[in-house]
Amino acid sequence: MTVRIQPTAQVDATAELGEDTTIWDLAQIREDAKLGSGCSVGRGAYVGPGVRIGDRVKLQNYALVYEPAELADGVFVGPAAVLTNDYFPRSVDPEGRLKRGGDWQPVAVRVAEGASLGARSVCVAPVRVGRWALVAAGAVVTRDVPDFALVAGVPARRIGWVGRAGERLTARDGEPGGWECPRTGALYEEKDGTLFERD
Repeated sequence: MTVRIQPTAQVDATAELGEDTTIWDLAQIREDAKLGSGCSVGRGAYVGPGVRIGDRVKLQNYALVYEPAELADGVFVGPAAVLTNDYFPRSVDPEGRLKRGGDWQPVAVRVAEGASLGARSVCVAPVRVGRWALVAAGAVVTRDVPDFALVAGVPARRIGWVGRAGERLTARDGEPGGWECPRTGALYEEKDGTLFERD
């Protein structure tokens, strides 16, 4: 198996790394995390305990993926993006005692196949980012993102649609609900706020 781990990276002995995965300088992969094949974990990135990551996933420099996040195949997480895990964060409990692992219930961010999270975007758990969706740089995601949606802003709102190539889709003239990828020519159809790929 060809796994590349830079000397300054920290990979727990219980973590599973798929073939052809690379862990770059100062990255940290915690216990029981599982990464698929062909992944790239950038400098200073963090993968929490038990996080599940599919094949061909890219975590750019200083991306923070907190447990129990789940990233499907082909997901892109931009530089300094954050996937949170506590909807009601506090350092201490109501009595002022430091909270420990058992004092709160972590919640997940789930990112579906092919989706991309732009640089410095934040996903506030619990949320799901749909298949092939694109979260703009600096966006704050506080609710689920539909498949193929382009979302931006604080809080993030849908401002368009994207295809598998990641480019913004264009409306097809004379075809209500029809969309086309300007790069690949792939066709899509919108029904009731949901986008579907055409066969």
